[in-house]
Amino acid sequence: MAILYLTEQQAWVAREGDCLIVHIPERDEQGKQMGKRERKMTIPLFKVEEVMVLGEITITTPALTRLLEARVPVTYLSKHGHYLGGLNPILTKNSILRLAQHRAYADGACRHTIAQRFVTGKLRNMRTILMRYARQYPDPQMNEQTERIKRCIQAAEHTQWNNARAAIEEHEIDAESQNAPENAAIADNRMHGLGSLLGCEGAGSAAYFNVFSKLIKCNWPHGFSKRVRRPPTDPVNALLSYGYVILTSQVASIIAGVGFDPYIGYLHASRYGKPALALDLMEEFRPIIVDSVVLNLLNNRQLSQSDFILELNSYRMTEATKRLFLEKFEERMQEVITHPAFEYKVAYRRCIELQARLLGKYLTGEISEYTPFTVR
Repeated sequence: MAILYLTEQQAWVAREGDCLIVHIPERDEQGKQMGKRERKMTIPLFKVEEVMVLGEITITTPALTRLLEARVPVTYLSKHGHYLGGLNPILTKNSILRLAQHRAYADGACRHTIAQRFVTGKLRNMRTILMRYARQYPDPQMNEQTERIKRCIQAAEHTQWNNARAAIEEHEIDAESQNAPENAAIADNRMHGLGSLLGCEGAGSAAYFNVFSKLIKCNWPHGFSKRVRRPPTDPVNALLSYGYVILTSQVASIIAGVGFDPYIGYLHASRYGKPALALDLMEEFRPIIVDSVVLNLLNNRQLSQSDFILELNSYRMTEATKRLFLEKFEERMQEVITHPAFEYKVAYRRCIELQARLLGKYLTGEISEYTPFTVR
């Protein structure tokens, strides 16, 4: 089974038996729609695991109903890749898991322990990416930042939840909005006891992105100097942001299928409409899925400056670039590796599900600890 990405603007999707019929308008060389002319694609429902709608695309009610009956989630994003929301089948019957999830959220020390594992998993995979490139392209600065990430991992492993500071502050700060707090003690006062941990995460991520441009070997000036989320100020940041949104939406669907509440997380702040747990679990997979896809596209010279559009000091991808990115992203998600813990071959998408199930077993007391997904 695979993800159905709907990217053709003004397309519409209908149902015919147990198949989806995608109606795609024909366009001329200038991209203008040619009257009522269209081409059709037939997709059997049994081949679809999830539907991702990007932009102005219509899905008929019968098609949506059949998708939900088949337990196929539908995720909506804007044309430029901003997450808007989604339609999900009814929650699984695993209420025990959701009760355990909420109990762990209310327990500050337990919440810190889980968040700590997400952070160390992310930083270990970032360090692995740098070490792989350093073997092929030795560089003193890269070695320096690799060691810095190692120190951040060690520091993160020794952080503890600060109950006294957590009791002072009534409102959480969104973890994703913090950029490597310089004073962890002050940050800890504002983040329900997670400030020191977030300081380690921020410092480690900063070290990684300080040398990320050295990993890019394309033949055109990409302009990347640092990680910038909104708006992306160069093509590389545009690719990274787009990839992280796609990955988040897929992780959200996977954990909902396992039985979690995607909106109650441990590292990221739980806010209205924000899939905090999906953002948490995604951290381990950011470097090895999205960053890897971006680097491969650039280093294999599959992209050029003409594949991006500059508008109001912000870069965005052309429609053809998005389709190429989604194709390579899906290839990466289906790539089979040997799981580091279970030692059998499995696709990356399945690895995400396994991590969600491991987290569930930890929360319900079936295993003693949650081990993050890391690669060598």
